[in-house]
Amino acid sequence: MSNDWFETVAIAQERAKKRLPRSVYGAIIGGAEAGISMRDNVSSFDELGFRPVTAGQSGERSMDTTIMGQHASMPIMISPTGVQAVHPDGEVAVARAAAARGIPMGLSSFGSKPIEDVCAECSQVFFQIYWAGDKDSMIGRLERARAAGAVGVILTLDWSFSHGRDWGSPAIPQSIDLKTALSHAPDVLTRPQWLLDWARRGELPDLGVPNYTFGDRPVPGFFEAYGEWMGTPPPSWEDVAWLREQWGGEFMVKGVGRADEARRAVDAGATAISVSNHGGNNIDGTPAPIRVLPEVADAVSGQIQILMDSGIRRGSDVAKALALGADAVMIGRAYLWGLAANGQAGVENVLDVLRGGLDSTLLGLGKSAASELSPDDVLIPDDFSPPRLSA
Repeated sequence: MSNDWFETVAIAQERAKKRLPRSVYGAIIGGAEAGISMRDNVSSFDELGFRPVTAGQSGERSMDTTIMGQHASMPIMISPTGVQAVHPDGEVAVARAAAARGIPMGLSSFGSKPIEDVCAECSQVFFQIYWAGDKDSMIGRLERARAAGAVGVILTLDWSFSHGRDWGSPAIPQSIDLKTALSHAPDVLTRPQWLLDWARRGELPDLGVPNYTFGDRPVPGFFEAYGEWMGTPPPSWEDVAWLREQWGGEFMVKGVGRADEARRAVDAGATAISVSNHGGNNIDGTPAPIRVLPEVADAVSGQIQILMDSGIRRGSDVAKALALGADAVMIGRAYLWGLAANGQAGVENVLDVLRGGLDSTLLGLGKSAASELSPDDVLIPDDFSPPRLSA
């Protein structure tokens, strides 16, 4: 085992912080406003305990499952995240890691690598799309994803453009040119290894978003695409059903946090939902997804596949989410820290850490498969979840 190996996601985060320029690291950790939801996403897992057994555990434990029609070696999926300037290989390295560990991957429409390059490395890529621009442009992006080999679509709806962070937002330039490079030099030069990684490839981080376009249209910059998204009126549930019909295959609605909206997603024809608050980047004060997961699961379990994201840092967190009703989880910051720390190998390291932690939890609980987990395995405080909405 090389010295680059790390044994927890927390250590991966420490290494990412030491390796990345302050502005780049700040873009990864940032939540909305006071960061209440961002912190609750993680700390909420600490409020849940387990009921372990003493003897009679199974000598073998199965984690294989199916996520949106795709076989997965464990109930974990890579969540789509935006421009991955944390490493020159970006989403391509993540795709290789996902393929090596046998799990599906979400690719952001704001990602830094073209979907064709990512699908060439992983056969289980789900293309993430925002409701942005006119309907013709959305169809164009979907058709490009289909042609590239994407196996499904993720419609992200859990971001309300909350601005202003109490600890300050990172300075993200419109583009990287000589003037911009010079202005960011003091920050970047404090992290020479990160700069050397890019220099070896003879390039600088690209702030274009190649998956936001299609056909012969030029690649827009991040802020150009972001501005169009902000300026597009949000979709109705009828719009969601329309987009689902245009794709015709596996389709996730990401950002559900209420039982009534979970039922609306079912009615719109979605094949999966993700209980999420965008990693704490939606309205600050939104409950951690693990708190509302039982409400959602009780409302639609068996009708639609349920995933959960935001706050997963350990394999035991995965077990808690599965016990409270999730079929699988998605991870975001955790794999980005691994990518920053050690590229593809770092992402694989994070996945191995989570797999090992889940396996240990299953052993301690006397389970032979992840699918056997239930609320009876978890200690849940009386005030853990908010009051449920009336039907």
